[in-house]
Amino acid sequence: MVNRISESGSTKIVANWIFLGVGMLIIQVLLGGITRLTGSGLSITEWKPIMGALPPMSEAEWQSAFGKYQQIAQYKYINNHFTLTDFKFIFFWEWFHRVWARFIGVMFMIPFIYFLAKGYFKKWMINPLIILFLLGALQGAIGWIMVQSGLNQEDVYVNHIRLAAHFIAAMVLICYALIFGMMLTTKPQQRIISSALKNFTLIILVILLVQLTYGAFMAGLKAATAAPTWPDVNGTFAPEMSKLHWTNNPVAVQFIHRMLAYSLLILLVWWWFSAKKQTASALFNKTRNWVLILVVVQVVLGILSVLNSLKIVPGHFGTFEWLALAHQLVGMLLLLMLVAAFYLLRWSGKYTS
Repeated sequence: MVNRISESGSTKIVANWIFLGVGMLIIQVLLGGITRLTGSGLSITEWKPIMGALPPMSEAEWQSAFGKYQQIAQYKYINNHFTLTDFKFIFFWEWFHRVWARFIGVMFMIPFIYFLAKGYFKKWMINPLIILFLLGALQGAIGWIMVQSGLNQEDVYVNHIRLAAHFIAAMVLICYALIFGMMLTTKPQQRIISSALKNFTLIILVILLVQLTYGAFMAGLKAATAAPTWPDVNGTFAPEMSKLHWTNNPVAVQFIHRMLAYSLLILLVWWWFSAKKQTASALFNKTRNWVLILVVVQVVLGILSVLNSLKIVPGHFGTFEWLALAHQLVGMLLLLMLVAAFYLLRWSGKYTS
């Protein structure tokens, strides 16, 4: 017994806490998506990890924050028509994104200290928890480095490479938390020995991470509007890639994003048929089916997002924004389901990842 709670009971509590964190992190990434889609990311020009939890509390403080925003290029070249009311709208989403991150930190530290004092943690759990904390802190630092790239007199948006780093770092954090939670809850008989399928899954995961990176490039470069047609790319099957920069040109980025999407759809249909031969684990069967459903939905949402990309109305969260946010959510869920499938597969008969 551990403080009147069985060892299995305490492990379940820890697992539920970790899975709650996964859910909160997904919300955090979606808030980041809303922040990006509403053009709110540069509204807060200072990083105050503690005091920044509170928004401006007086008219003078609001005017001061607005005045600092008026000094950067985004205001001067894009939003110079903004009133204080307009500024408050974009400020809210960036502030909420940041304060939710702080809330996640609180929801990590307080239960961590309590569980540690109560002896809920097994010895092997400590290092993964420390890694989770460090990954979270790193994510916050990358986020500020990203914001700084747009706080100048030349750039009207954050650097898309840094945006991608921020997003991928978030996905690494969420995936790590998911695997840790599964380590606490998955029974040995729920896992399947298949080296070939696990290797295949790993290859697809690598391609999917590249695809998600290009999705972040798409967002940062606002590349959907560069080729708002489908199935063609502005009237042709493919742009002249030799004349375009593969990571900086919006048309090239969108084309690569499309080709990766088609490749993943084909690979995951193939993967699903291969995985269908494995029937020993009901949990793996459900995960396998969700992977197929999510990749199909993801491709459809991507196409609809591109076709609606010219319907953007400044200051309005409309059809394109909802489609883009749904596209981001499904992309995250697809990655998590594939990571879960990867974990449920084993290279050998030993109970290892």
